Amino acid sequence: MTIEITKLKAKKRPAAIRVVMPFVFRHWLKQPGMTLAIAIGLLGATVADLFMPVFSGRLVDALTLGPVDSAARRAALTAFGAIVALGFASIVLRLGGLQLIVPFTLRIMSDVARDAFVRVQRFSTDWHANSFAGSTVRKITRGMWALDLYNDTILLALLPSLAVLLGSMVLLGLHWASLGAVIAVGAVLYVAMTVAFSTRYIAPAARVSNAWDTKVGGTLADSITCNAVVKSFGAEAREDDRLDRVISRWRRRVNRTWLRYNTTAAVQLGVLLCLRASVIGGSVLLWIAGRASPGDVTYVLTSYYVIHAYLRDVGMHINNLQRAVNDMDELVAIHEEPIGIVDAEDAKPISVTGGHIVFDEVTFHYGGHRAPLYDHLSVDIRPGERIGLVGRSGSGKTTFVKLVQRLYDVTGGRILIDGQDIAHATQDSLRSQIAIVQQDPILFHRSLAENIAYGRPGASQAAIEQAAQLANAHDFIMRLPKGYGTLVGERGVKLSGGERQRVALARAFLADAPVLILDEATSSLDSESEALIQEAMERLMKGRTSIVIAHRLATVRSLDRILVFDRGRIVEQGSHAALVARPGGLYRALFERQATEIGKLSAVV
Repeated sequence: MTIEITKLKAKKRPAAIRVVMPFVFRHWLKQPGMTLAIAIGLLGATVADLFMPVFSGRLVDALTLGPVDSAARRAALTAFGAIVALGFASIVLRLGGLQLIVPFTLRIMSDVARDAFVRVQRFSTDWHANSFAGSTVRKITRGMWALDLYNDTILLALLPSLAVLLGSMVLLGLHWASLGAVIAVGAVLYVAMTVAFSTRYIAPAARVSNAWDTKVGGTLADSITCNAVVKSFGAEAREDDRLDRVISRWRRRVNRTWLRYNTTAAVQLGVLLCLRASVIGGSVLLWIAGRASPGDVTYVLTSYYVIHAYLRDVGMHINNLQRAVNDMDELVAIHEEPIGIVDAEDAKPISVTGGHIVFDEVTFHYGGHRAPLYDHLSVDIRPGERIGLVGRSGSGKTTFVKLVQRLYDVTGGRILIDGQDIAHATQDSLRSQIAIVQQDPILFHRSLAENIAYGRPGASQAAIEQAAQLANAHDFIMRLPKGYGTLVGERGVKLSGGERQRVALARAFLADAPVLILDEATSSLDSESEALIQEAMERLMKGRTSIVIAHRLATVRSLDRILVFDRGRIVEQGSHAALVARPGGLYRALFERQATEIGKLSAVV
């Protein structure tokens, strides 16, 4: 299903070459001096190659007169000197162009990869939820390396090739218009046929094979990332089979693409054979008619073999260009993808001191949903107030905190923090004022010290350790072989759930933000870890506006106020004691159900 959607998207997009070439050209224009210097060097080398056949013909004519003729000797030596000088100039100019194209291409590759990463980091939460991380990485790296092939093809190959073809046509046409016309017509037909094959015959197949290449990357990343689940169900063979099915389809698609390359190459060689026969036959007829000397025939044959080599390579270069364009297509699509949440033109850094949060008649509508989740929702959270959010799954608790972070924009109304509309605040300044501890905290595959200091880059080791002590994490960290220098594994897999939670709490302590969001940080933990985390949470909430998403209602008993959500509405609010005492209330029903379940569990134990 995913790949079918990818195919549909690919069909809706313009032809890759019309999108990719302007994209790369814009990056060339960022280095205009370098681009011009490379073009001059490579075209200069090409011009030197272009005049080689001219002096080769003069050398043969001089040699046919014999060594006794002093004029012939001078002509032969002059032609020889010119050939050597042209060869030396070609080497120097080409080497200069090659030396320059290395930093030129590397800078573009770096810029494109960095820009793609910057955009991906800022794409919406929904975009990331619907995208394979492995596929995204594959799109960026494949497109980045395709830039190397693209630049080499255009600047080192196609540009000199076209210069040789045009120059040879002109020079031959000045001597023999008929031969110039034959080469011109043959070259135009050959190039046009090659372009048609590449864009109409090869490109569609290459685009589909690239989509399956991306699918392979996504499948690998999905299984490897979830390896703990795979092992827990003994599903290694099942995942092997799943990858094998994807690779089988990838192999069939790539096989079709490569066979089309082979077919195109065979047709190109056939056309070149016809052109060779026409040019050589024409030069022989000119010699028979007395209109060409042996040197002239040598010039024609040498020119043709230069043209033949370039034409043969033009076909390969055009195919390489199309391959590079296809490989960059998905990378360019990332650059064209709109960023979900953007800063307003008048956005300014937000200043949060008290943490007074107001939902003012907020309406919010998820894309693809007919009815809004929130319809004119109003909430006032006082500075330093500790608020609990409870309710059934899907009632709007998580959306509430995502809107506070501005991971989504509201459809109507506004959200204020300390009287400032967050829609007019820069996102980085807003989120730097909010510390969040998630239900399943995500850690980077970096050291514990780096993970704790993520909310405050450059924090001292003493500050990191103090935050860890406040989060009850210092003791277990010091028991690790490398202490704060211990790498935690991808997403923190080397640590237990309780240890990850305490590292996340330490990160929040160090960030020292005025607004705190806790997403049920004590769920699914053993009693000892829960007690340590609950103690750290109480310590962390002091003096901060705190929003606690609670699935286990015992977590919110001590909070100042509890908001009970149901289908996007706040149906009840108050303290734990007041809500439990309310007959027929939703909170009371939820509390009694959990109490009953806990009682049954205790009886079984």
